[in-house]
Formats: sequence, structure tokens, C-alpha cells
Amino acid sequence: MAVGNLARAAGAVMIGALMSFGLAMPSLAANVKVTVNGTPITDVQIAQRVKLFAIEGNKTGQRGATEQLIDEAIQMQEAERLGIEVSGAQVDEGILQIARNTKLSQDKLIQMLQQSGVNIDTLRDRLEAAIAWNGVTQAAIMPQVQISDLALDQQAASKVAAYQSFDYILKEIIFVAPGGQGAGARTAQANRYRSSFSGCDSAVELSLGYTDAAVIDVGRRHATQLPEAIAKELAGLNAGGITKPRVVETGVSMLAVCQKTQAEDLTFIKGDLRAEAGSDALKGQVETYLADLRKRAKIIYN
Repeated sequence: MAVGNLARAAGAVMIGALMSFGLAMPSLAANVKVTVNGTPITDVQIAQRVKLFAIEGNKTGQRGATEQLIDEAIQMQEAERLGIEVSGAQVDEGILQIARNTKLSQDKLIQMLQQSGVNIDTLRDRLEAAIAWNGVTQAAIMPQVQISDLALDQQAASKVAAYQSFDYILKEIIFVAPGGQGAGARTAQANRYRSSFSGCDSAVELSLGYTDAAVIDVGRRHATQLPEAIAKELAGLNAGGITKPRVVETGVSMLAVCQKTQAEDLTFIKGDLRAEAGSDALKGQVETYLADLRKRAKIIYN
């Protein structure tokens, strides 16, 4: 599948993770509750995560906080194994983005966390884990995602409506009315033009009888490339037909059908389906990859 679509899908996975927040540094008085491949998770970290959950409305408590911190420890270890590093600038940008998403200044965000008893390092470390895992996703998981073109063809074919099965060569006739000014009078002129229209070959000559009327070669368009209302109207016309006038930004527009052929083009429908399928497949692969890492990890609860 297209790298761009997968990158967007990976970005969606990361954004969800960004809003989950933080891994706090253990204090000297902290008690280790879990070790993950030798990495300690302390009662202080768990307590910090529970406080953060309270801000988010997450009610999974200590158990949920512990499991999330285990996942993050595994994610950071896998990123390190793959040589993926996260800079302080990336984490800073992540904090700024969260502040924007919550419509707060960065200082207000930090203040809100502090008032709830959450150390800013909790947020910073959580973001570091999220960004690192996004790097793992792009480097190790995305290349495994494969989408069947045959399956996409079958899905796309089932979604093509009757009006979308035509290929056209079009000309656009514009009666200029910048910003819609004088559109009423121009529409009347366009309707007179339409009543006299006898085909694309004489479209330019016919336009010469009107002031500020232009004929533009649109070229080949498939119905799936056109707005639905226009595609439906064109489906009811034969070659030599012309659509009803529509007010657009530059004036009053009509489309003339120079050629019309039956041709199912699934390209655009497949593009949307590919992005959707890629996102779902990537999410599944990410979950499977993490689950496999957890199975192989040495997790000790104290």
C-alpha cells in the first residue's frame, strides 16, 4: 500500500498514544512494584499515572496504570533495540501540541497538571515513549502491512453506483460574474445559451454572441472525480448535452458533454478503501507486535 497512507495511519496511532501521557522518574523513596526486563516500575510512577488517569477520566485505577507503564517500558526497550532515539525537542513539540489540542497555553497545561499532583516529567516521559513507539511502528511494523488489491477491487466494485460508471470529455462554459455579482442576469443568459447549444464543436462560436462568456476545455473526467450532484446530472445526458447553469465563485457555469463512454474507474474509490484498510491493518499489526513483545518479556510483580 502507499507509504503516505501508512504514514498517516501511523500518525493516527501516535496521536492516540500522545493523549495517554506519562512515565515519571522514580524518587529515592520509591518502592519497586514491577520490573520489566530489568527496568523498574515504582509505586510513585503508578500513583502519578493514576492521578493522570483522573484528569483524563480513565477509571482503570492502579491496575490500568501498572499495565500501561509496563507497555511503555517494553516500547522504550524495543525502540532502543532498533536504534530509535527521541530528542528533547520532539518531546517539547509534543507538549506544545497537547496544549494546543486542549486550548491551553503550555504554562497553563503544566499548572493544571501540578494542581492535580502530576509532575511534568510524567508527561515528558510518556511522550517520549509514544514518540519512540511511533518510530518502531514506522521502522518495523508498517513494512509488514499488506493490502490485497483483489480484495480492494471487489470492495470498490460493490460501491460504484450506476451514475459513477461513465467517462467523459467535457467543456465548461462560464458566464463571468465575479463573486456571484449579477448572477441572476447571467443565469438567464446561460439558459438562453443552453437552449441554443448543439454540441461541443460549436460551443466557442455560440459563446461569441455573449459578453464575458468563456469556453474552457476541461478534458477527460471520470464520474468519480466529479461532485455527486454533477455526476448524477451528467449520467442523464448524452454526448452533445449540457448541464443546467450553476452559480460558482467565478460566475455561472455549465458543463457540456463532448464524449461519454461506459467505463468503471475504481482508482479513487480504491484510494479511500486502501487508506481505511491500511489504518485498520496497521492498528491490528501494532497490537499484535506489542502483545508478542509482552509474551517474550520477563515481567516480575513484587
